Amino acid sequence: MRVSEYVRHDAVGLAELMARGEVSPAEVEAAAREAVRAVNPALDAVVETWPADDRPAPGSTPLAGVPFLIKDFGISMAGRRTEMGSRLTAGHVARSDSFLMRRLRRAGLVTVGRTATPELAYSITTEPVLYGPTRNPWDPERGAGGSSGGAGAAVAAGAVPVAHATDAAGSLRIPAACNGLFGLKPTRGRVSLGPALDEGFNGLAVQGGVSRSVRDSAVLLDLIRGPEPGDPYFAEQPSRPYAQEVTRPPGPLRIGVLPQAWGGRRTTAPVAGALDRTVRLLESLGHRTEEVTVALGVGWEEFVLANARLSTANVAASVDSLAAALGRPVDSSTLEPSTLAAHRYGRRVSGPEFVTALTVRNRVARGLARYFDTHDLLLTPTLPDLPPLLGTYGEGAEALDGLGWIERLNDHSPFTMAFNVAGTPAMSVPVTADTGTGLPIGMQFAAGYGREDLLFRVAGQLEGAQPWSGRTPGVWADGRS
Repeated sequence: MRVSEYVRHDAVGLAELMARGEVSPAEVEAAAREAVRAVNPALDAVVETWPADDRPAPGSTPLAGVPFLIKDFGISMAGRRTEMGSRLTAGHVARSDSFLMRRLRRAGLVTVGRTATPELAYSITTEPVLYGPTRNPWDPERGAGGSSGGAGAAVAAGAVPVAHATDAAGSLRIPAACNGLFGLKPTRGRVSLGPALDEGFNGLAVQGGVSRSVRDSAVLLDLIRGPEPGDPYFAEQPSRPYAQEVTRPPGPLRIGVLPQAWGGRRTTAPVAGALDRTVRLLESLGHRTEEVTVALGVGWEEFVLANARLSTANVAASVDSLAAALGRPVDSSTLEPSTLAAHRYGRRVSGPEFVTALTVRNRVARGLARYFDTHDLLLTPTLPDLPPLLGTYGEGAEALDGLGWIERLNDHSPFTMAFNVAGTPAMSVPVTADTGTGLPIGMQFAAGYGREDLLFRVAGQLEGAQPWSGRTPGVWADGRS
């Protein structure tokens, strides 16, 4: 299979070719490896590849034999390095598979390597000291987003059709928006984080993937969702597979539009124009849209402070545990300035302050739930601006404390984190692009708790009305960049 043919298919399409015997799994895997070799020197999206140790029978699952990449964070694959983008954990090898890794194996995916992430996934741009910056395939001078930036760049460039991603503050949706991909953050409790964790970042973090087609993400979620023994809670299973929802008409929906974010960060003109075009498209499809204000249930400063306390306390605990296990110091030789600042700040968070932050989490969840009593969906830009130039996001990080870094994160991505706090599903859809630069612009749709089915229906409808599949595949991998 030639790379030029490989990049024309999404994951489901490749699996179907193999099931029909038109191409062998070995040929597909070889094309994927050639694609990675073609794009990675320029993008630094994939930090390591390895020989495949799973080769399922074609047709045994909807994704059997499809090449896949896992993020260098939030997942463990036995015998493979898990470094979390940090010098602190460089060279660390996982001893066993996490629950998610087991499900990916059962799904028939052929995991051939791992993708780049910022240090400890604690940034919305992927520019770690350990492996260097990941570049955006649409403009290599710009970032690919984060923290699943390596996954986003690899999929957009045609290396693989779908890749693992995580999301604790927008880390899946932001790279989807920056790279012109589809990415859905599932409901809290939809995919297990075990056995090492019961919750990630106290419920803010979830597992998922980014893809070039809606159906790939739907099929992937069908294959990895559901509880595992010991999970503290889980989301109710859907009445039908998500893959079937993609082709089901959503019917006319009431969609609120939030053009300006909480906290005062203004949406730039290119993104505001893209939002207007999206609203017109939705109305042409029969949906009712109206501009809304949405109460978070707390003030913005209280929201940011609570998230700073939750996230930095988690970072501090993780850093201390990893440093002790690996026998390494916690200083500038092992950690970047933003992570060190988070560690210092997190160690000072008191027990009562942490519990108060959890109370804020609850108030936000209740506040957003009231919005979905009257509306089916909420539409916002995924990001208020175009992807930033490399090197600009981290400027002055040395002068920031843990709270200051979270303030920066929320200023650059003010639309995404509320849905991590609330635990509700949200997706970034590449419905449009900046007319001046040609850079992709993502639109975020959020739904009530457990309503991924509704998001997949709308995403499928939008993909059919204004197809984005085919814009990004092979831009790099088949040499047409």
